[in-house]
Amino acid sequence: MDNWEYARLEYRAAGTLGEDRYMDWTATFHHPGGVLRWGTDERFDDLRHLNRAGAAGWQAYNRAAIHVMGEPHRLSSVTYSMRRPIPPNLVDPGA
Repeated sequence: MDNWEYARLEYRAAGTLGEDRYMDWTATFHHPGGVLRWGTDERFDDLRHLNRAGAAGWQAYNRAAIHVMGEPHRLSSVTYSMRRPIPPNLVDPGA
């Protein structure tokens, strides 16, 4: 049986004004060690951030997208649920 630690990658529209309001995207990675701000992209490019998490052993197992009301073709945020196995030597035997 594997023990897992969990994290999430939030990818949100960063703009607040103008027609390009949903063009800039900010990536934030929440994990057991804290919060990492992974920067802002000028376009929706979550694959780069997913690859970065994957290189650290994280596996995405769920994706939730939130659309702008009245604009079904525009996203306001995407959240990826992630997990990775905890190595057996780091698992607390009393847990």
